[in-house]
Amino acid sequence: MLEFRHVGHAYNGAPSVEDISFTVNQGEVVTLLGPSGCGKTTLLRLAAGLERPMGGEIWLDDRLVSDATQVVAPETRGVGFMFQDYALFPHLSVLENVLFGLRDKGSAAMRRGLDVLAEANIESLADSYPHELSGGQQQRVALARALAPRPSVILLDEPYAGLDSRLRERIRDQMLHVLKAAGTAALMVTHDAEEAMFMSDNIIVMRHGQVQQTGRPVNLYCQPNTAFVAEFFGEVNRLEGHVSNGCIETILGSFDAPPTMSEGDAASIVIRHEGLIIEPDGTGENANAFVMEARLLGRASLIHLSVPTGTDELHFHARVPGLNSLQTGSPVRITVDATQAFVFPAGE
Repeated sequence: MLEFRHVGHAYNGAPSVEDISFTVNQGEVVTLLGPSGCGKTTLLRLAAGLERPMGGEIWLDDRLVSDATQVVAPETRGVGFMFQDYALFPHLSVLENVLFGLRDKGSAAMRRGLDVLAEANIESLADSYPHELSGGQQQRVALARALAPRPSVILLDEPYAGLDSRLRERIRDQMLHVLKAAGTAALMVTHDAEEAMFMSDNIIVMRHGQVQQTGRPVNLYCQPNTAFVAEFFGEVNRLEGHVSNGCIETILGSFDAPPTMSEGDAASIVIRHEGLIIEPDGTGENANAFVMEARLLGRASLIHLSVPTGTDELHFHARVPGLNSLQTGSPVRITVDATQAFVFPAGE
């Protein structure tokens, strides 16, 4: 439904995105994920027709809509756009906001407006005004308005940014059901990796205007191709070492070096917090670490660990499910889940 072909753009001569290519298929949710300033919003504006690319092509429903010489106007593209601040008209009721983008204002439009409100489970708010609604309700009105004209593609700009964490979890679940029921292709922008994993069929990780890795959430989490991607999907510990006989020896054990690294190369081992396995050691005979702090965070506990190295100590963080019984200062033995540890060239 939406395709970018080698798209590039710049502002005042400074590149914003470079050589970007990807496809969003019908019924698919694709997320642009990355830190602020990586070019996510630029791509969304290019898809909407609010900017003209300086290079490459953008296709919508097998129709060229943008290249360096021409751009089809946003209002004629048949694309829905959900803004970060929702941009609801304060003087219009909820139903009137939803009907605003429909060309036909007759009874058919009225039925369509009420249908999308029902799909978003807010039909009871049809006569209310935006200032009377909560943030989550306003968000669903904005989504209903974007879906009302039956767009082939909907663009979502940080749709949960204004919601608190508990409300965000509930609303994004409802929103995903609405999008899937509508069968619309969706392109979303976020800097929240968990949000991207929950919502997306595919994720495009960006950095400095370039694509770092593209794939399904499980592939990006379990098979990151750079330290940047690994760190973006969760907090990590780092160990440094050098390749020797195909391995990197560390204080936490030996790690296999990737075939692209050579003998003597400096390496960085990235270990997810949940990749550290902690075994209490009451006698201390097999201990290789000590508990510095143990903090309950709700669904998990964060354990601060100190690992003596002889002349110094290294600090690590581990995340374990639920409540824990580890006491400050207690000796433990920590090992590493190999599936949660990744080796990259040092300095990435």
